[in-house]
Amino acid sequence: MRIAHVTATFPPYRGGTGNVCFHNARELVRRGYMVDVFTAAVPEAPDQEETEGIHIHRLRSLLRLGNAPLIPQLLGRLRGFDLIHLHYPFIGGELAALAARLTHTPLVITYHQDVLLSGPMAWMERLLRQTAGRFTLRSAERVLFTSRDYGQASYIRPLLRGREDRIGELPNGVDTVVFSPGEPHRRLYRVCGLAPGDRVVLLVAGLDRAHFFKGVDIFLKALSQLPGEIKGVIAGDGDLRPAYEATANSLGLAGRVFFAGRIPDGDLPDYYRLADVTVLPSVTMGEAFGLVLLESMACGTPVIASNLPGVRTVVADGQDGFLAPPGDADSLVICIQRLLDDTLLQLEFGRRGRAKMEEKYAWPVVVDQLEQVYASILLDAGPGRKVGLEVYDR
Repeated sequence: MRIAHVTATFPPYRGGTGNVCFHNARELVRRGYMVDVFTAAVPEAPDQEETEGIHIHRLRSLLRLGNAPLIPQLLGRLRGFDLIHLHYPFIGGELAALAARLTHTPLVITYHQDVLLSGPMAWMERLLRQTAGRFTLRSAERVLFTSRDYGQASYIRPLLRGREDRIGELPNGVDTVVFSPGEPHRRLYRVCGLAPGDRVVLLVAGLDRAHFFKGVDIFLKALSQLPGEIKGVIAGDGDLRPAYEATANSLGLAGRVFFAGRIPDGDLPDYYRLADVTVLPSVTMGEAFGLVLLESMACGTPVIASNLPGVRTVVADGQDGFLAPPGDADSLVICIQRLLDDTLLQLEFGRRGRAKMEEKYAWPVVVDQLEQVYASILLDAGPGRKVGLEVYDR
């Protein structure tokens, strides 16, 4: 079976959508499928390459709005596939739906998150959502939300009215081999400026405008209210980093918070192992799931997250982590303090989190579900079609 995955971003860009697409594609290739990924060209990567069996096509975009590229070539390149899988939303991704319609190819959509903008951009997004977005979503054989909870709350749900039978759920996943419990490399303590007795609260996030909703300011405000031996580490980079560093200084956090910058993939698990707790203090539904929660829990490090649709499906409040009201620094302080004051609770949350990742969120478990979606769609498409590792007859 030949499958095309279409995504606005893809590694080496660090972002949740591209990361999910990569792991979906890699696991499918391991099972014998032929997978091509179509994404936007970036200066730091070749236009064509094959990695781990995935054929990657980075196409030149006509224009780009943030992380949303308009790639007209998609119309001509998405031919000859048995199924098209679009990672949505992004302005320009609608061309994948048009290509699917023109070639009579089944379309699957993973819907990752609502896009929340302000000013004229918000008006434009709303117009596109009600027109091209509506066409795209209603063209799909399946629209897969990362959780049913988010699917119920998302602003696109009304666009699928009457097509509830095409709505499904496919969670994001985590590599439970790479992200696993263990001791961090000792050099990290020196790199992060930590002293014996320090406790570490970790935040992993893009610090660019596309990820403005990550709640970095909320985290810094909460940290300023905690005892001095509780230190913050922020892993990630972007154009908003200078502003966050200025905020940290204005709150008197010089020497108490370390901006680690962009962390190489191979080093990231050690940052989770270094931490006593990982926080995800996002403030809007731009956060639909929280891959960092999966990564941290897979490493046995407990988590505190905002009580947002989708995010709250990952964390069972009071059982394997805590949930705090979005934007509420005082509540975040209480959750951090409560966890760090109770070593046994910290260990128990870590143990339960790791077990949950192995049972529900390991990539092979997630892609088992994705295979079932593909098989169901192709069986529904008509007689004489074979699913699995064989290409079905057209």
